[in-house]
Amino acid sequence: MAGISLTASQRSSLLSLQATEALSSRTQSRLSSGRSVNSVVDDAVKYFKSKGLSDRASDFDIRKDGIDQGISTIKTALQAIEAIDKLVKQMKGVVQAAKAQTATERKASTIQFKEIGKQISLLVEDASYGGLNLINSTNTKLDVAFGIRTQSRLIVNGIDLNSSAATNALFGVANVFSANGTLGETALGLSAAGFEMLGAANSAVGLADKIISNLNKGVSNLRAQSATLGGNVAILQTRLDFTKNYVNELEAGSDKMTLADLNEEGANLIALQTRQQLGIQSLSIAGKQQQAILTLIQ
Repeated sequence: MAGISLTASQRSSLLSLQATEALSSRTQSRLSSGRSVNSVVDDAVKYFKSKGLSDRASDFDIRKDGIDQGISTIKTALQAIEAIDKLVKQMKGVVQAAKAQTATERKASTIQFKEIGKQISLLVEDASYGGLNLINSTNTKLDVAFGIRTQSRLIVNGIDLNSSAATNALFGVANVFSANGTLGETALGLSAAGFEMLGAANSAVGLADKIISNLNKGVSNLRAQSATLGGNVAILQTRLDFTKNYVNELEAGSDKMTLADLNEEGANLIALQTRQQLGIQSLSIAGKQQQAILTLIQ
């Protein structure tokens, strides 16, 4: 302080106390934050390296949600295909039963067959997740990005199970009943006359086998599509697991550069408190020397 003269001993003790106080404040800050590097001032190299790893971890953490949502989108399509498979089995059962039915029973079976086909078409339209339906349009596209600064991504193109023009559209309403009453390869094979076409004496019962054959083709196609979608789910799940582990490694690497050793910092604080007490004692002793001179003068 200006205007006040201190002895060399007092000045040395005071500087020592100030340095101890600064170290004590730094140690307490590390203990409270758990980090040895809290700002660029503490260690510029470690700070920016740690920040780089932390920022990259944040970037990839954002992608985890997108990958997870992509998995749910594809799983929705797979569940829909599985449900369609079950409905097609019901249709096959109706056809099989129609072979030995009366004319009246066949009329009822025709209504049931048509309703199942309608429900298949409606199910296809309902299989949407987050506004994206992978089985009702070839224009649908699921685009899942894996990285921030790279082109690493997976694109899953949609299929159309309802369009009469699509090669995989074996279950659209237009294909349940062929308009001209014929059994085309892409039609399920039930004409406008329904199961009555089998004939009162089952004279055309072979047509029922043709219908079942077309249904089997549809099932085969469904399962092929399901296998493709299932493969994409496996890819996304693998990337999700990798991303989770990668983010953890990045965060761990960042922490290695900045986390404080709490045991060491606790020991440092005790040592600094002891040093501070000794400094105060030293400053007190230096002051007593001046008090002794004052006593002599008096």
